Amino acid sequence: MDPEKQAPATIAAETTPPPIHAAQNTPLDTTAMASLGKLQQLPRNFSFWTILGLTASMMCTWEAVFFANSTAMLNGGPVTLIYGFLLAWVGALATAASLGEMGSIWPTSGGQYHWTAQLAPPGQKAFLSWFCGWIATLGWIANTAAGAFFAATMIQGILVQNNPDYGYQRWHGTLLIWAVMLIVFLVNSVGTKLLSIAEGFILVLHLSAFLAVLVPLLYFSPKGSARDVFATFTNNGGWSSDGLSWFIGFSLSANLPLIGYDGPAHLAEEIRNASTVVPWCMICTVLLNGVLGFAIVVAFSFCIVPTIEDALTSPTGYDFIEVFYNAMGTAGTAGMTAVLIILMWCATFGFLATASRQTWAFARDQGLPFSTYFAQVNERLALPLRAIVLCSIIPCLIGLINIGSTAAFNAIVSLTEAGLYISYLIPIILIMIKKIKGEHISYGPWSMGRYGVLVNGFSAVFLTISVFFSFFPPAIPVTPVTMNWSIAVFGGFVILGLIWYAVLGRRQYHGPIVERPSLVTDERK
Repeated sequence: MDPEKQAPATIAAETTPPPIHAAQNTPLDTTAMASLGKLQQLPRNFSFWTILGLTASMMCTWEAVFFANSTAMLNGGPVTLIYGFLLAWVGALATAASLGEMGSIWPTSGGQYHWTAQLAPPGQKAFLSWFCGWIATLGWIANTAAGAFFAATMIQGILVQNNPDYGYQRWHGTLLIWAVMLIVFLVNSVGTKLLSIAEGFILVLHLSAFLAVLVPLLYFSPKGSARDVFATFTNNGGWSSDGLSWFIGFSLSANLPLIGYDGPAHLAEEIRNASTVVPWCMICTVLLNGVLGFAIVVAFSFCIVPTIEDALTSPTGYDFIEVFYNAMGTAGTAGMTAVLIILMWCATFGFLATASRQTWAFARDQGLPFSTYFAQVNERLALPLRAIVLCSIIPCLIGLINIGSTAAFNAIVSLTEAGLYISYLIPIILIMIKKIKGEHISYGPWSMGRYGVLVNGFSAVFLTISVFFSFFPPAIPVTPVTMNWSIAVFGGFVILGLIWYAVLGRRQYHGPIVERPSLVTDERK
């Protein structure tokens, strides 16, 4: 049976609230919500430009190049960062196109797990969909924690750079993480009406700050030679193979700046004309940020080469702060780093917005413990406030790990890649199988046509390689400090989820819920 013609397994109770925001729907949105059997519970505040601003600033690609490059510099140097970024960029485009095609068919906040439910064979639909939703929820909450961590520890780095007498303490960083999350929570709750407006300003800041950082960096920094940047491979990670060293640097450094482009899918029920805006926004975000990110990758590579050893051992914890200092001195370093801190903080607004919508949608379909509680929408704010609170508290709790071990916390940060990439991989493989078998797919207004199978295949290979190497430690011999603890944390999270699913979840989660059966079109019944 065609998965698209299967009615979702569960029907919501008759007490489900009315679609109070349905009047904001365009005809395309009304048709999409009807086919999905979902109520319009959230206002559609986002247009193409505002959601592009949110996603582009949320990915913060060129900014992330500065604070995510250290593993690449250890495993190959600029060669790994430059060529790895190009591979990650092409892989991100293929993956964004694959996800965008599914987002055009099913524009729902559930995103990957909802698409999986529609594409999986009937016997595996419930479990695969639940697993995809569980992993995606992990990825986005970890991404929110990562954003707060980077913003907070960059503040500490500036304090170290400007005041040698400052006593660096990890618990200071945890308090700063909490401060970052408090502001992010307030913006996403009581200040949410300003969020869609502010994202236009943030996009302008994201673009203008690019030049404000790039120009002085290139003008004032000492620079290495083209041979050092493009043709010199330095394996300082201790690996026996240069190829293995390159893939580890690529996976842990080049991918992180180009992750999170599924964000628009999780805000689909708040976007006007979501069936066309969501895929175009994904593609345009990767294109725009890829161009900016590659320019920074090349520029930073030229600037770090002359002082790479000092940069990698900087007491600030960030090699780019040492590069800024060599170019601009103390005051200039503080100013340029402050720009990155502000933009990272703004990106975390989007991380929390996306994580909370993913969590709310999954709870709405009974995929989480205490789903009924977290699926509630606050009527006064027209927001999934309980999901927002949950997705704010968990990163604060994760921040406690930083007190005991920065290495352990960095493992949580790397969960972003594993969690999100696996959630991308599952539906992409399923839709590729349908295409190869020649099964019918009712495409939305945006599709890849006859090239879809090739794009899906390339994306699947790219994601598999990236996830595999994301669990490797950055260097050997492995110690408790250099160990990549993400495999342990990821495995623990999966095991806890499987236990809950086996005991309770399989009885309450049967796939996306139809909240209003009368809204489902005849074709999908």
